[in-house]
Amino acid sequence: MINDIMDLHTHTIASGHAYNTLYEMVHAAASRGLGLLGVTEHGPRIPGACHPFYFINFKVVPREISGVRLMLGCELNITGYDGSIDLEDRYLSGLDYAVASIHEPCYTNGTTAQNTAAYLGAMKNPHVHIIGHPDDGRFPVDYETLVCGARENHVLLEVNSSSLHPACHRQNARENYIRMLELCRQYQVPVILDSDAHCEADVGNHARALALLKELDFPEELVVNSSLERAAEYIPCLKSMLEAGGLQP
Repeated sequence: MINDIMDLHTHTIASGHAYNTLYEMVHAAASRGLGLLGVTEHGPRIPGACHPFYFINFKVVPREISGVRLMLGCELNITGYDGSIDLEDRYLSGLDYAVASIHEPCYTNGTTAQNTAAYLGAMKNPHVHIIGHPDDGRFPVDYETLVCGARENHVLLEVNSSSLHPACHRQNARENYIRMLELCRQYQVPVILDSDAHCEADVGNHARALALLKELDFPEELVVNSSLERAAEYIPCLKSMLEAGGLQP
């Protein structure tokens, strides 16, 4: 049984189509026993998302609230087949970490080779630590190349519980995750479980992802959610927090 202590992909009202404030999301995390919450507002190319200036003022936000350690990042939009993203370096440098994802309004679907290249290009960006929901059959990818790219670039692949919701608009997520996870097992590539919560009710809700891992008998040691130290191997800011004594492993 995975001791699930973190959720590093969530959104607040600042993303434009989520429904709770930052403090409401943190208090939900505290009520569910999470030790670490990551808030990743959508990058500016998403309709209704916050202005890039939002990402330069994180210094004013307490990094521990109600006993929950808080990390502030961004869910970047991959915008081109070269892996280009929608925040400039001057904003990226102020993030604790970043998730990079393909979203329909921000990306023109290409061939399998082009979509795979887009993910690989984003992985090479030193500001990117997690590839978000690489599961949408509308944007086909070569999963073996994706998994090997994550291993080479030391980036986490996300298993997004929201994608597995029956009403989710992403297509064939379950089938695609089965393929990806079997390759992760083969190549010993870790994954991270995230909720992609847009409402406080979903903070820390990885139930669908956990059920799939159990069904596949996926190795616990390849899931970083149960260990801050394991996650810190992929997220330098988290490693710095541990070294500074701000978090207990």
